[in-house]
Amino acid sequence: MTQQNIAINKSSFTTRTMVMTGMMSAVATVIYYLDFPVPLMPAFIKLDFSNVISMLAGFSLGPIPGIIVCLIKNVIQLLLKGFGTTMGIGNIFDFVTSAVLVLTSSLIYQRKKTRKGALIAVIAGVLAFSLITLPLNYFIVYPIYFKAYGGEQAVLAAYKEIMPSVKNTFAALCIFNQPFTFIKGAICGLIVMLIYKPLSPIIKGARS
Repeated sequence: MTQQNIAINKSSFTTRTMVMTGMMSAVATVIYYLDFPVPLMPAFIKLDFSNVISMLAGFSLGPIPGIIVCLIKNVIQLLLKGFGTTMGIGNIFDFVTSAVLVLTSSLIYQRKKTRKGALIAVIAGVLAFSLITLPLNYFIVYPIYFKAYGGEQAVLAAYKEIMPSVKNTFAALCIFNQPFTFIKGAICGLIVMLIYKPLSPIIKGARS
């Protein structure tokens, strides 16, 4: 293969990656807007499945495109909804945690592209996704919420409506947020495991 052909192929690959990253970012943004409250959780905590798309991008295109999808969906939402009284901390939190999920899972999958490798990648990604949320919530996100929404007790009141015995923020995060985050990541990972192989040739542009 000549140097010119190599350059053309590399350019085509790069162009396709950029196009697919943009398309998947658009899909992730739409899904991100389709969030919804879930039972037994405070109303301000909502579930969405946009990380299915970012994980698909990470598996098929690589970690960087996957992280870009995480970034674009949050930037678009911030531009449309505004920063609000919390200065966009919810979107920043979503970007960081989603990026951890995508980076961890896609790096592992890139090293072992088998069904077993995908399972290990998803499990590791979900665990990293779950673990990073506790310190981020406790030390950064919720203190900002307290200032924006009238103090710690005002925020805790939403948890106490569900479980009156909750005494402090750390307990609320461990009892409610951590299981929710794990389940959210696990559902996204399961969906990716089910749909990645059929969609992979389309995303990558592979020819049969």
